[in-house]
Amino acid sequence: MTIAHDDIRVDERSTSVSTMSMAAALNLALADAIEADSEVVVFGEDVGALGGVFRITDALTARFGEDRCFDTPLAESGIVGMAVGMAMNGMRPVVELQFDAFALPAFEQIVSHVAKLGNRTRGGVRMPMVIRIPFGGGIGGVEHHCDSSEAYYAHTPGLTVVSPSTPQDAYSLLRAAIASPDPVIFLEPKKLYWTKGEVDTTVSARIGAARIARDGTDVTLLAYGASVPLALEAAEVAASEGRSVQVVDIRSLSPFDDATVTVAVRATGRAVVIAEAPGYASVASEIQARVFERCFEYLEAPVRRVTGFDIPYAPPKLEHWHLPDVDRVLDAIDSLHWEDSDREEGAS
Repeated sequence: MTIAHDDIRVDERSTSVSTMSMAAALNLALADAIEADSEVVVFGEDVGALGGVFRITDALTARFGEDRCFDTPLAESGIVGMAVGMAMNGMRPVVELQFDAFALPAFEQIVSHVAKLGNRTRGGVRMPMVIRIPFGGGIGGVEHHCDSSEAYYAHTPGLTVVSPSTPQDAYSLLRAAIASPDPVIFLEPKKLYWTKGEVDTTVSARIGAARIARDGTDVTLLAYGASVPLALEAAEVAASEGRSVQVVDIRSLSPFDDATVTVAVRATGRAVVIAEAPGYASVASEIQARVFERCFEYLEAPVRRVTGFDIPYAPPKLEHWHLPDVDRVLDAIDSLHWEDSDREEGAS
């Protein structure tokens, strides 16, 4: 579970556009943020000399020194508590909580202080901090190393919650998160760390904005994080069967881009929400509810969900049964009250 050092080393670039992995894009975003703002500091478990368990912080300590990127004790509550104090005093801490389920010991700090201090002080104390959490499955991790806990954070008022699905968004969203005056939970899909794409460092991202990842006219797939490539793959297969499938990358779980999603679903009249997390009381449930509330009179069929099952996260050998796959997405699409004429029109 490591990434080649050469893939994420920060080098001098003659152009703003490069092809790199998501891991490299995150590393570059951290380096550029540290260089641009003396108040930005990066810390967490093994992020210093080791460069993090996924090597996202590789070479940052060597380049910027131990006062800008440093290791902490194995105490997530203490890590976040220290970040709260730093943010209260004008710094911009970026902390890494090594795995998704490892973040739970810090949950009380996040809910009671990180999310509430701005409101408690009527804006007198801001929390310009980012909590980076590798999340989701697809890597065959053992217990506590794969989880989808986004609903906890999205349910907490006062927190911004985002998740990239491309190297470009990994770079741009992380830069936007670090620049934000308010706390951001930055969920990094572990499964996508090794995926590659073009990154333009001059491109900015607006937190709270979804993007249309693929145009289509028959049905809209709504996804975020690691579920976006799955949605795109399913759309390709559906296209070969005569369905024109639109894919919306949610990107920002909170705040949520109702405008983009509403326009997209009203145009197609059908929608499927895809997420790795269990379906009950989930982000997928909230998206489904918002679509029903805003698009009901435009819908040709009920909004479907394709999610993980309502069980503790499956062990590595059973993980592929637990996570959504192309067949489950296609089954959901096929269940959307199609008429034969719809298929013929979609193929034309």
